[in-house]
Amino acid sequence: MAESEGESREDLHAERIILDRAIGGWRGVLDSGLPTAVFVTAYTVTGQRLPIALIAAVAVALILAVLRLIQRKSLQQVLAGLAGVVIAAAFSAFTGRAEDFFLPGVITNAVYGTAFLISIVVGWPLLGVIVGLLTGQGMSWRASRELRRVFSAASWIWVGLFFGRLVVQGPLYFAGEVELLGIVRIVLGWPAFIAAAYFTYVVLAPTYRQMREKKI
Repeated sequence: MAESEGESREDLHAERIILDRAIGGWRGVLDSGLPTAVFVTAYTVTGQRLPIALIAAVAVALILAVLRLIQRKSLQQVLAGLAGVVIAAAFSAFTGRAEDFFLPGVITNAVYGTAFLISIVVGWPLLGVIVGLLTGQGMSWRASRELRRVFSAASWIWVGLFFGRLVVQGPLYFAGEVELLGIVRIVLGWPAFIAAAYFTYVVLAPTYRQMREKKI
């Protein structure tokens, strides 16, 4: 029984690393959606007064950043989260259009989705590169045909995530549907990311388990 529990913890390790390093762990997942929720709420209840909504979103992001620094979280993660909100607010303030608060996210999803797709086509699945760098294993996975296969398969999950967001958010952005954009951004944000991470684990875990068993 103890051996089985040990294997389960090891199987989950890659998934935990992706979550912890990429978005600061489970708290980081929640933090990423809160400024958006505040922006949409403030924009709606103030009668679509954009400056107030932008100030509220940036203020919440600043408060969260200070709290995370007090908790001694990674400065890089804290600044990345804050920068994302500030850049989104800057886009919207510059154009004077509330929907442009979501434009950086739309562009980011298009870029990430394209990058993952190209990486699969050229035989260097980005998920393998990311996991290799985060686990300190480098590109050693390239020596295993099976790992190349499962990393390619798992990378399709992320292609689906990023392009799925783009397909839903793109039309809403061009239609100027700010409230719906906020709702979709939150729903397709951390919940979808967690789902993608879980299914990535489901795809990768059996192969890693078999590799460990061969070493025993």
